[in-house]
Amino acid sequence: MKKKKKGTKKKIRIKFFNIFLFLTFILIIIGAVYEIANFKITNIYIKNNYYLTDLEVIETAKIKDYPSTFQNSCKKIEKRLEKNPLIKTAKVKKTCFTRVYIDIEENPLLFYDVNISKIVLKDGTTFSGNYDVPTLINQVPNKVYKKMITKFALINPDILDNISEIKYDPDNVDKERFLLTMSDGNYVYITLSKCSNINNYLKYIKEFNNKKGILYLNSGEYFKIMEN
Repeated sequence: MKKKKKGTKKKIRIKFFNIFLFLTFILIIIGAVYEIANFKITNIYIKNNYYLTDLEVIETAKIKDYPSTFQNSCKKIEKRLEKNPLIKTAKVKKTCFTRVYIDIEENPLLFYDVNISKIVLKDGTTFSGNYDVPTLINQVPNKVYKKMITKFALINPDILDNISEIKYDPDNVDKERFLLTMSDGNYVYITLSKCSNINNYLKYIKEFNNKKGILYLNSGEYFKIMEN
């Protein structure tokens, strides 16, 4: 009868132990990778949004529920944001992997055109939406309309907020004259060549002690007080 060689059982135990250690190491690595891959976004910071709320930006970026940070790269988030017509460009960066910083450049809203039932943006594109913007109430010749978009893009957003209605109102002298109805009850005549003058609207009104009337910025820059 042959005798078993000494150390055979010991070698088998060592072999199984090494296999066990190897498998344990692999499982640890897999677990670590899984945990890292599922690191969630913890903080979101947004700046330079005027028309869009923080929530609208977050929803557009598809990170409302603070998902995995590694499955939502900066480039992916930027592409999602730039699909929104109100966002011209978006820059996204992260710190500590889980803190997301979003810096957007908006495509400003100019006015709502009743003729097409759409909002016109600074770059001339249009979209359907529910925003509080001035309303263009009548038709404008195509050539004047294109120039109007370019010139209205020069008006400060806070001044646009004070305009309620826009009426194309040419006369025999000026084919580019418009009448603006302001939300405070005043009226303003402007011409496209001097459209940026409306940016001083609040200053003009203060000079007339907030009285109601018609401000002529198309020529002469004078204020005519309306009679009661």
